Amino acid sequence: MALNKLRQLDQNSAGITLPKDDLRLEGLLDDDGKLEGEHHAHIRHVDEGEWTIELVEGIGQ
Repeated sequence: MALNKLRQLDQNSAGITLPKDDLRLEGLLDDDGKLEGEHHAHIRHVDEGEWTIELVEGIGQ
């Protein structure tokens, strides 16, 4: 199991890094390994210590 560090982004939020290999499997990276286009995700708190992340299509088009 890979572990990713939770990081302080600003006063009101924190973030976590998603591995590029996983993003590549989803088709979100271009040939140079950069994010291709604009993407949005819905993050939902499921239970104590558990969240889900779901890619949301069609926002901002």
